[in-house]
Amino acid sequence: MPDTLPSLRFFGLGPRKLPAVLRVPDRPRGLVLFAHGSGSSHRSPRNNRVSEMLAEAGFASLLFDLLTIAEAHNRAKVFDIELLAARLVDAMIRMKAEEEFASLPLGLFGASTGAGAAVLAAANRPDLVAAVVSRGGRPDLAGADALSRVRCPVQLIVGGADHEVIALNRAAAKLLECPHEIVIVPGAGHLFEGPGELEQVVDHAAEWFDCHFARGEVEAG
Repeated sequence: MPDTLPSLRFFGLGPRKLPAVLRVPDRPRGLVLFAHGSGSSHRSPRNNRVSEMLAEAGFASLLFDLLTIAEAHNRAKVFDIELLAARLVDAMIRMKAEEEFASLPLGLFGASTGAGAAVLAAANRPDLVAAVVSRGGRPDLAGADALSRVRCPVQLIVGGADHEVIALNRAAAKLLECPHEIVIVPGAGHLFEGPGELEQVVDHAAEWFDCHFARGEVEAG
């Protein structure tokens, strides 16, 4: 537990002024960017709770809307994984350009469909991403080619009662050629709403980021 509360900043990211929330604890060990699922946003209660707990574990985090308000009402854009991944890459570049974060390892945390965007972003920019975590995610949406091109370590966390998503994650994992693992949270559903379930997600994610941030497993690009 940090001695002081993390700083909390609200701003518009990039030329589209995408709503963003940045949490920065004292002496962060890395920066984690969130990729929300369809129908979610930077206000997502679950991802904000994950962000808070990651801050307690010593990680800075950025939650931002991948789409503008108008775009979010277009179902084609909501499921446009290439567009979402491009927005993630743009956000990574902008954050790494900031002196405060330039030297920090960077990770991606994808939820639901956002996991597909996180995987594709990691595949497209191996020079930027040190680790990826998926929570109840659809990494398969990145496509077989992207899955095979990811070089950073990938952790796939799935609820034990989310049988369809477990199957999709296992199929996606077979295409990964990078270090990876599947973590099953016993009894959890897709949203990890049960007592202690989200805490288990954060425990696994924080350990994954901590381990691979420390190793500095970002390939030269």
